[in-house]
Amino acid sequence: MYSTYKLFREYNFEGYMMKVKKAVRNFIFWVSISIIVNFIVFIISGKEVALEYLGGYVVELSLSVDNLFLFLMIFTNFNIPQEYQKRVLTYGIIGAMVLRFIFIFLGITIINKFHFVTYIFSVILIFSGFKMMIKEEDKSTNYRDKKIVKFLKGIIPFTDEIEGEYFFIRKNTKLYATPLFLILLLIESSDIIFAMDSIPAIFSITTNVVIVYLSNIFAIIGLRSLYFILSKLNSMFKGIKYGVGCILIFTGIKLLLIFFNITIPTLLSLIVIVVILFLSILLSFVF
Repeated sequence: MYSTYKLFREYNFEGYMMKVKKAVRNFIFWVSISIIVNFIVFIISGKEVALEYLGGYVVELSLSVDNLFLFLMIFTNFNIPQEYQKRVLTYGIIGAMVLRFIFIFLGITIINKFHFVTYIFSVILIFSGFKMMIKEEDKSTNYRDKKIVKFLKGIIPFTDEIEGEYFFIRKNTKLYATPLFLILLLIESSDIIFAMDSIPAIFSITTNVVIVYLSNIFAIIGLRSLYFILSKLNSMFKGIKYGVGCILIFTGIKLLLIFFNITIPTLLSLIVIVVILFLSILLSFVF
């Protein structure tokens, strides 16, 4: 009896580790693609632009971690099985690509016409960084009671149960949205809020629209794999929010210094951001 129980435990653990390893391999693959793109940028546009791409990529990836924990809380709150989470995240990434293009284009246009907006962005980033570090995590948040959920249910008929991987189904000739579609809308709305921090943070490194968008897109594509790593090992990365907060504060200060004609070199910015991220991960493991 004991040997059967032991075998069962070992089997589950092995399956668990296989899922983690698969997610890690996928993440490494997308990071490798991003590095190749960075090398192409270096060949075409030179060292400085390549550093701007790399800086933007690292900023977007590091700031995305906290958003992924929010996704995890939403999925857990609605009891969404992991096999359906993959579909929601895939469509969420596609939606994020479109939204980021709009935000980046509008953001850079506004900055070029109204330079003082840069300093507004810097204040927002610094405030968001401090808020992130002092805010207590609320695991009891019930997303079913959120106003946006009640609003959406008031204008769109939803089914009570998940209908496989479908976002919409038809019952008695009437079209209904499923809970998966509701989750997709919540994911997209949270990404809009998140973009208000991450995009201004990248503007502290570069306002080259192509570089900002490229770094955003390749970071977002890697998020799907990164999410499944964090969902398996989320208790081991609780200290990252402090690192993300510090990165927001640093990028905010970097934007603010422009007002005093002080520019922090791109390479130095990249080193500072990587060191902050590394230390936050290290402290997560230690504590």
